Amino acid sequence: MALAQTWSVGLAGVQGAMVEVEVDLAPGVPTVALVGLPDAVVRQSVDRVRAALLNSGHEFPLRRVTIGLSPAAMPKQGSGFDLALAVAVLAGARVVPAAAVRDLVLLGELGLDGTLRAVRGVLPSVLAAARAGHREVVVPQENADEAGLVEGIAVLAAADLRQVVAHLAGKAALHRHVRAAAAPGPPGPDLADVVGQAAGRRAVEVAAAGGHHLFLSGPPGAGKTMLAERLPGLLPPLDEQAALEVTAIASIAGTLPPGAPLVTRPTFEAPHHSATMAALVGGGSGQIRPGALCRAHRGVLFLDEAPEFPRAVLDTLRQPLERGTVTIHRAQGSATFPCRAQLVLAANPCPCASAAGDTACTCSALERRRYQSRLSGPLLDRIDLRVTLPPVTRAAWLDGLGTPESTAVVAARVRGARAVAAERLAGSGLALNSQVPGRLLRDRWPVPRAALALAERALERGSISVRGFDRVVRVAWTLADLAGLTVPGPDQVAEALGMRLQRAAA
Repeated sequence: MALAQTWSVGLAGVQGAMVEVEVDLAPGVPTVALVGLPDAVVRQSVDRVRAALLNSGHEFPLRRVTIGLSPAAMPKQGSGFDLALAVAVLAGARVVPAAAVRDLVLLGELGLDGTLRAVRGVLPSVLAAARAGHREVVVPQENADEAGLVEGIAVLAAADLRQVVAHLAGKAALHRHVRAAAAPGPPGPDLADVVGQAAGRRAVEVAAAGGHHLFLSGPPGAGKTMLAERLPGLLPPLDEQAALEVTAIASIAGTLPPGAPLVTRPTFEAPHHSATMAALVGGGSGQIRPGALCRAHRGVLFLDEAPEFPRAVLDTLRQPLERGTVTIHRAQGSATFPCRAQLVLAANPCPCASAAGDTACTCSALERRRYQSRLSGPLLDRIDLRVTLPPVTRAAWLDGLGTPESTAVVAARVRGARAVAAERLAGSGLALNSQVPGRLLRDRWPVPRAALALAERALERGSISVRGFDRVVRVAWTLADLAGLTVPGPDQVAEALGMRLQRAAA
């Protein structure tokens, strides 16, 4: 009997869990038993491993082979276990020393010719290995830069199974990978491209400064999509912790840009209105994948033509927007993803979407109400800023009204406002005005009652809910931070209330 063991990593959401791979070779009829709750992809790895070994110059043992994946109760999914299975089989057959692989972590999919192919989720896997105390990990060459983001662990990049075997046998060592400096990404769209729309530009700046959700309404060509696309450029670069979170999600989703292993800029996700609930929030019949909301973590989720989305799909956003996380349950387990994204909705005022506005609209009042009611009240109640954009005038488009402020100028004001808010919120575990709970907002940072008189009257008339009242106060604090004030005054509360009630009055 020959027993060998090595390590790989399984994923549950954005968290990795160490998986011990054990191989036992015993006399008997040649057969292979794979145990430990493998899915269909892991079960098929036996055939890939057999072909890879033969085409790499090694024999698959003609014995009774038992492969165990521990912990046995955790579901194992994906092709990332291939390399660990192959090396464990070779260690059991004494082709490579068993001691050399006992503490080694191996990740990667094997081609039938023995080549090592990239897999998803390498960053969270290597993070899990580092937390478990491992010091070396072998990954495919395409994943080496991504794995190199983790400090304190040696990354060995290999092109095929032959290189891994030669390294373990002491014939040709794999050198520790040194991550290359990432090339700067292309500049994003500039806010200076937006003609006119002072209210829209102001709303985007306020949304960026306080992390508020935004709803833009207006006729086609008013600039709704242009404003939304320029919002990520106003947000500050991601800090190290946030960058690792966003990169881990992109790695699991398979959307990590080539040549850029670390995502340092806020992301922008704009799914089509035909997206399903699983595509928007996350899910899948096999391995649970993050949806567009999770991929927009620390960035912007833009839903253009929002009323065209199924209402049930939009309403699934309500809880995740409040909590900042989404947990997806399946029969075989559950996965939790962070999703603290800024939501931006855009919609036409009516089904006909006349570019000339109300003057050429052919929709009846009933049709307009039905169209606008596709966005539920509870969802809209979670939107801090609601701005109606007018059609762009001929004078603004052809003659111009001066040079608009660029993204760099507005982003500087946003950074200043965020710095003021972070200093005020220091010690509370919060960083943005939009994250402050209403009770904490009233107890620790109360706004003078005289300044809140207009908002209190709106609450008394039923124009806003209690949740809406708290959101008006949060936006007022953001406006005060942009204006350099220590506390919001009546002007800031009035502007915040106007931004919330503008669509209702339109």
